[in-house]
Amino acid sequence: MKRVVAQGTFDLLHPGHLAYLLEAKAMGDRLFVIVARSENVTHKAPPVVPDRQRREMVAALDPVDVARLGDTEDFFVPIREIDPDVIVLGHDQHHDEARVAERLAAEGIDCEVARADAREPGEGEEVLSTGRIVDRICERRC
Repeated sequence: MKRVVAQGTFDLLHPGHLAYLLEAKAMGDRLFVIVARSENVTHKAPPVVPDRQRREMVAALDPVDVARLGDTEDFFVPIREIDPDVIVLGHDQHHDEARVAERLAAEGIDCEVARADAREPGEGEEVLSTGRIVDRICERRC
């Protein structure tokens, strides 16, 4: 059984998140999703939705077999426990594939690192980023 890991913040779920998880699921048999804890999100604005709720929403998505929160101290705790065959990075995530592969090797974790494709916006007013959703809310409601 091929185990795949996807990870991210998943704040204000949108079609881009679903596309990422569908693509990740297609790379294996079981999809494990690690949802970043708010305190670990330092590369962008902090999440709006609390950790537990973001995990519950991700867990409810059809392609997801298991959703769990990340570790507060060590990114590799859930990776070691899951022992994935593939880690799929989102198309716009700040992680560098080569650097992730190096760190996995240093941890003794043997798995492939892949990058998901970008999803092109559909017709109409579809938004594919949390930041754009927040901007639109502020434009229309503030």
